Amino acid sequence: MIRVTVTPRGKVDLYGQFVAKEVSLRQKNQGTLHRKGPKKKGEEKWAHASYPGWVRFQKCLSGVAVAVIRAKDQNGEWQLLSSFIGFLDRHFREHISTISIAYETDE
Repeated sequence: MIRVTVTPRGKVDLYGQFVAKEVSLRQKNQGTLHRKGPKKKGEEKWAHASYPGWVRFQKCLSGVAVAVIRAKDQNGEWQLLSSFIGFLDRHFREHISTISIAYETDE
């Protein structure tokens, strides 16, 4: 399991922007990360089109977004991580102050 913490630059609602961008890309049949499962307030679960696994993230205080990345096979987590970080960099670079990555065990 990989935990990614994304801190905004200024008072930006990163979570809201992530959700809006995913909806925009999905409506155009673009993008590889798409919402999976029911809508929940302040929480999203995305699946990748090619890599088995998911990215679950939630809205936190001060606009911070925290994501948990899990792959069906632990050796495939790097692919989901790379895809998610690429999504953040391509679409939100100017709104992000820091991204921290924590590798956690399931114990």
